[in-house]
Amino acid sequence: MSESFSYEDVIDGVKSAIKQAQTVLPKDVVQALEKAEKSESEDVAKSHLQAILKNVSIAKEKSIPMCQDTGIFIFKVEIGRNIVLPFNLEEALREALRQATLEIPLRPNAVHPITRHNSNDNTGVGLPDIKYSFIDEDELRVTVVPKGAGSENMSVLKMMNPTEVNSIDDFILESVFNAGGKPCPPVIVGVGVGGSFDKSAILAKTSLLRDVQDMDEEELHLLRRINSLGIGPMGMGGDTTALAVHINKAHCHTASLPVAINIQCWANRHSTVVFRRGSQWNII
Repeated sequence: MSESFSYEDVIDGVKSAIKQAQTVLPKDVVQALEKAEKSESEDVAKSHLQAILKNVSIAKEKSIPMCQDTGIFIFKVEIGRNIVLPFNLEEALREALRQATLEIPLRPNAVHPITRHNSNDNTGVGLPDIKYSFIDEDELRVTVVPKGAGSENMSVLKMMNPTEVNSIDDFILESVFNAGGKPCPPVIVGVGVGGSFDKSAILAKTSLLRDVQDMDEEELHLLRRINSLGIGPMGMGGDTTALAVHINKAHCHTASLPVAINIQCWANRHSTVVFRRGSQWNII
C-alpha cells in the first residue's frame, strides 16, 4: 500500500474536479439543450436556449463559472475496499474547497443558518456535505456536485399515505407547476420514491447524476406531461420545461410512502475525479 496517493494529491485532484464542474457542463446535458433548441417552436424560448448554450460555451472557453451562483458543495466519495488513506480525507476535501474558492474563484455561499455569518470559504458546520460509500474497485472516486439555491429552494418532500401511490405523478406535476420559472428551466427533475424521510431526498438528488438521456418509459411519460405544462425555458413559455425526469426508488416501511422532488436547473453541474494507487489522478 506504499504507492497510495497523498493528501496533496487529493487536494489537487478535487480542486480540479471543482473547476471542471463549474466551467464545463457535462456533454449529455449540453446535447439535451442543443436538441431542445433545435426542436423548440416558440421564438422567445428558442432565444433563451441559444443564450444558455452561448453561456455554456463562454464558460468553457474562458474557464470561468457558468453561473454566478456557484452553489454549496456535495461530495460523493466512493472508497475502494483495498484503499488505504494515511491522512484525514475529510480535511483534504475541505482544504481543496477552500483553495478552489480563492483560485477559481467561487462565490462564498456558506453561512450560519441563523446568524447568516459567512465563513467566506464555502465550508462550515456540515458543509461541504460529504456522502461516503464503499466500492469494489481499487480506487477512490470523488464526485463534486455544486448545488445552487434557485432550483434547490423549489424542491419538496411529502410523506404520502401508502394508499396515495396513484397520486405520485400528480404530486410531481403539481410541484413542477408551482415552481414555474423560479428554478431556471429547462430543469432536470430528480425524484426519490420510498426509503425514509431523508433517504427519499438522497435518492432524488443522486438521480440527477444519471445521464440525462437515461430514462425509462415511466420517466419519459412524466417528461412529456411536464413539458405539456408550457412553462418553457426560464419560465417564458415554450415546449421545453424539463430536459429529463429521473426517478430512483427504495423499499420503505409498510406504513410510509416518502416522495422527494429535487429540482435541478439547466446547469446540472458535476464532475468526478478518480485516484488510483501508483498513478496520476484523472477527471472522468
